[in-house]
Order: sequence, then C-alpha cells, then structure tokens
Amino acid sequence: MSAEFDDGKDDGALRTIGEVSKALDIKTHVLRYWEQQFPMLQPLKRSGGRRYYRSEDVELVETIDRLVNRQGYTLKGARQVIEDGSADAVTDAAPVTQAKEPVEPAPAPVVDAPVAQDGGLSDFFGKPSEPATSVADTRDAADADTSSPEVVAKLKDIRAKLAAALES
Repeated sequence: MSAEFDDGKDDGALRTIGEVSKALDIKTHVLRYWEQQFPMLQPLKRSGGRRYYRSEDVELVETIDRLVNRQGYTLKGARQVIEDGSADAVTDAAPVTQAKEPVEPAPAPVVDAPVAQDGGLSDFFGKPSEPATSVADTRDAADADTSSPEVVAKLKDIRAKLAAALES
C-alpha cells in the first residue's frame, strides 16, 4: 500500500473514511459514491454505519483513483478494467482508445415536387383569401372565420385594444 498514514497505526490496521480521505486526498463523499459504483469496494461497516477500510480496500481506492483521475477512465471503464483483473497491467499511460473513422452525414433527400410561392404554407393554412382593404373589412373577415363565441369575444377585445393603441 502506497498511501501515507500519519496516525501511528500498523500498515494493516483498519482506517476510517476520514483517514483514507486525508491520506489519498479524495473527498469522503467521493469515496461513498465509489462504493456504490464499484461493488468490489466494500469497507467494513460497524454500528451507526461507520466505515472501516482494510488495506485491500485502500489499495482498491488507489487503483480507482489512478484509473479515473490520472488515466482518464470513466467510472464504468475503470470498473470493467478492475473486474477483468487487468488493472495491474494498466500503466500510468493514458487509456488506449480506438480511433473511429469519421462518419459523413447522409445526404438530404431530394424532392422533385414543385414548391408553391408561399413555401407550402397554403397546404397547411389553406388558400389565402382576398386581402382586406380596410379595418372594417378585416373585422368582417375575422368574425366570418370564427364560430366560437369565446373566440369572437377575445378577437373583439384585441381589436378594441389595438384601436385604442393606434389612436393614442
């Protein structure tokens, strides 16, 4: 074990999570999270949930730290390396990744159909009616196109607010 403990205990002694955190410069919440992500990391838990790390647990934490924080492995990748038993064979070099060939985007489909002058909006909204020539014509067209009394009331309210804004 290469962790430096300054507590006067034997090298094989149980260590608290705080002692491991301080010796390895890893936050305690990170150690707890790693316990969830790495099923092989199982420190002893005594009454009250207090964690005690054995020397094997400390070595495993050092391995996880090396793989994740120095070699750039993801937690999933580090777990896989440890489960495969090849963590000792992995050196301090960066992880080997296979270069992927660049993927060209698929060409856009070619549509031979003619496009309407309005860009196809008439297909969605219907054919445009004759443009209104006055405010009165616009009101009549709006009232004619609506059938719901609530919509008519809202449109009239909007119309009144617009007229008031234009007059001021």
